[in-house]
Amino acid sequence: MNSFVEGAVSPLLSFWRRPLLLAGAALLLTACSHDSSLPPFTASGFAGDQGAVRIWRKDSGGETHLLAAFSPWHHGNTSLSEYRWQGDALTLIELNVYGKPPEHIRVRFDDRGELSFMQREVDGQKQQLSSDQVALYRYRAEQIRQTSDALRQGRVILRQGRWQANHTVQTCEGQTVKPDLDDYALNRIEQRQNRSAVAVSVAWLEAPEGAQLLLVANEDFCRWQPTEKSF
Repeated sequence: MNSFVEGAVSPLLSFWRRPLLLAGAALLLTACSHDSSLPPFTASGFAGDQGAVRIWRKDSGGETHLLAAFSPWHHGNTSLSEYRWQGDALTLIELNVYGKPPEHIRVRFDDRGELSFMQREVDGQKQQLSSDQVALYRYRAEQIRQTSDALRQGRVILRQGRWQANHTVQTCEGQTVKPDLDDYALNRIEQRQNRSAVAVSVAWLEAPEGAQLLLVANEDFCRWQPTEKSF
């Protein structure tokens, strides 16, 4: 969880290996007014110091629903963080940390922003959260919302799928595409593929300034990727 927060606070500092200008442009665009041309359902992400964060977001009927998946580079626990806002008012925080033991946190706020429910469950044991802990989770929620705003305005798009032998990807949406990745990224994928008996999954980011590999793994990213209809 600490890794996730460190990445969220400085979201784009280690984003690109190429000398691209996306980070500064995206962050500056957070001050712009809402762009109605943005689609209601988007997927994005960034590379932090401790791991990769993938973000799915849906804006509909005045509600913002956001899901962030943190995957550590080396050590630490994978986590899923889910948030909901009604307008600018945060209404839900739900965290799942897949460690040993697993941890689940759920916090709800009423329409006045007052705390209405909080609970932390570790290995089946339910606990209450302190007011300081709730304040910290609320702060983290606002940080990831601001990061998501910047990535959407900067048109940073997350794509995922299964790697193919001809350097193409069968995406989770069923398309066959060829990501514009550099040699370093292609070599990294090939090395992982050579050690795997099945097609590896890749996640990469696309923006007007270029493309960047985010994750390579044996797990099937498409198995649980949210869709606009189900999210």
